[in-house]
Amino acid sequence: MKRENSSPTMKDVAAEAGVALGTVSKVVNGLPVGDSYRIRVEDAIKKLNYQVNSYAQGLKANRTHTVALLIPNTIQPFYASLVYHINLSLLKRKYRMLLCSTDYDSGLEQEYITMAQQNKVDGIIGLTYNPNLIIEESTPFVAIDRSMGPGIPCISSDNFAGGQLAAEKLADLGCKNVAFLRTGSSLTNEPNKRKAGFENGCLARGLQYELKILNDGEPFEEFEKFLEEHIDNGKLSFDGIFCVTDSLAYSILKALRRLNQRIPEDVQVIGFDGIRYLGDKDYVCSTIVQPVSEIAEMCVELLLQENMPAKPPLVCLPVSYAYGGTTAEALTEQEQ
Repeated sequence: MKRENSSPTMKDVAAEAGVALGTVSKVVNGLPVGDSYRIRVEDAIKKLNYQVNSYAQGLKANRTHTVALLIPNTIQPFYASLVYHINLSLLKRKYRMLLCSTDYDSGLEQEYITMAQQNKVDGIIGLTYNPNLIIEESTPFVAIDRSMGPGIPCISSDNFAGGQLAAEKLADLGCKNVAFLRTGSSLTNEPNKRKAGFENGCLARGLQYELKILNDGEPFEEFEKFLEEHIDNGKLSFDGIFCVTDSLAYSILKALRRLNQRIPEDVQVIGFDGIRYLGDKDYVCSTIVQPVSEIAEMCVELLLQENMPAKPPLVCLPVSYAYGGTTAEALTEQEQ
C-alpha cells in the first residue's frame, strides 16, 4: 500500500488491484488487457486517486501534447479572442496551451521561445514582432500575420481584400471624401496590406482620400490635430473614415464626438477586426470582421500536421463586413 502523505504510484495501484505492474502500465497507456484486469486496475486508480503524469509520459514518447502560444497581450480584445479560440482548437485535440504574453518585447519573445523549446513543446504558434527570432528547425512553428521565412507557414486574414471592402462599402453608402487612419508597427506584416487594399478600392470607386499614418509610440493627439485641421465652419471635410483597427476606431469615434461630429450622419466610420462588446455582444463599430475561429483552427491544424516543409507559406482567410452602428445602413439592413 502507498505511504502516508505521499502521492500514489503505479506500484501502489498494482498492489491495490492485485495485478502485475506491467498490467497497470498497459491500462494507463490504453493498451489491450483482459476486461477483468482492466476493471480492477481502473477501480484501484479511482480508489487511490492515482494521477497519471502525462508530461513524463510525453517526454518518453517524444510528444508532450503541449503547444506554446506567443501573443502580445490578452488585454486587447482581438488578441484575447485569438487566445480563446486557439485554446479551444487545442483542447479539441487533447492538447494543452502554454500561454506566453510578450507585451511586444522582442527580447522576451526570444526568451519565451527558448523556454518553450526547453519544455519540449510539440510546437509554437506566434504573433510576434521580433524579425530576428531564432527557432530550432526541429520545433514546428506557425506564425500569425507575419511571414518569417521558409518552412514557417503564416496564417492571416485577407487584409488587402478587407481594406478594399471598407472603401467599397463607404462608397456604396454615399461617401465622397474619405480618410485612412493607421497606427502600428513599421515591421513588414500582413495587416499593412489594409492600406494598399483601401487605396485600390478608393481608386476603383473614384473616392477622394487622405492618409494619416502614425508609428508606434507617436501620440494619439496627432490624429485629433489631423481631424481638427479638416473642420471648416464646424463641418468635417471627410464623410467617411476607415480605421485600421477597431480599437483605433473606438478612440476616433470619441474624438469625433468631442469635435461635435454626428456619427453616422456627418461622418461614417469603419474599423477592422470584428471586436464585440464583452466578447460576444454587439460590434463596437461597423467593421471588417476577421475570421478568428478559422484563423485559430488553421494555425493548430497546420502546426500539428506532419511534413512541415510541405505546408503553404501563406494562408489568407476571407473577411466580411458587419454593421455596428457607425455607418448609415437602412433599418432593414441593420436587422439582417
